[in-house]
Amino acid sequence: MPRFRMTIEYDGSNYVGWQRQDNGPSVQGAVEKAILALTREVVLIRGAGRTDSGVHARGQVAHADLSRAWKPETLRNALNAYLGQAGEQVSIIETAEVPDDFDARFSALRRHYLYRIISRPSPLALEAKRAWWVSKRIDHEAMHVAAQTLVGYHDFTTFRSTHCQANSPWRTLDRLDVTRDGEVIEIRATAQSFLHNQIRSFAGTLKMVGDGRWTPDDVRVALEARDRKACGPVAPPDGLYFMQVDY
Repeated sequence: MPRFRMTIEYDGSNYVGWQRQDNGPSVQGAVEKAILALTREVVLIRGAGRTDSGVHARGQVAHADLSRAWKPETLRNALNAYLGQAGEQVSIIETAEVPDDFDARFSALRRHYLYRIISRPSPLALEAKRAWWVSKRIDHEAMHVAAQTLVGYHDFTTFRSTHCQANSPWRTLDRLDVTRDGEVIEIRATAQSFLHNQIRSFAGTLKMVGDGRWTPDDVRVALEARDRKACGPVAPPDGLYFMQVDY
């Protein structure tokens, strides 16, 4: 039974998240319905990461086992046709046949995320639900300095949701950079794996540094507290993008 890897882009605004749920439409469910419409097979797909409601992706990866050996480009185009007919905001960017031992989740070496903030006085029109609008100018350089406190191997209890199901709060954060281009501030994070709400917790905390309410040292104190109550506000999902998975 051939296994196919799919790179998937989606606008998460109208989905309850990646994972199939009973309380609304999911990205996983949309792709599985497209596979069913194409192949008449009930196929369960596995994604590289579970994004929350409102979170977007430019490079989510999933795998599926199909009974037929499809040409990758034919499979991609056919699935996109069904997704389009269904009015889904999901696109299959690339497909490839992979070995049976490939697993979209467990074979991943690194995951890359982007969080976008648009700092300007006027509300967002074109970028609404695709970035976090902050009406005042914030200091991205101070945010970057504070972010370096979080890089490395740490107990990230402060920066994970109380509903996080991971067995351990310890993670190695490889990269957390903050840059600015005009009114757009980008926070880029890389690690093998992340905890639930970890990046949005980072973004909300770093924004407090950017607007002068916290110092970089306050972020260090929050990290060392290992207490969820020490975290800054969790940033909204609108600005978060699952960008890429390395294998």
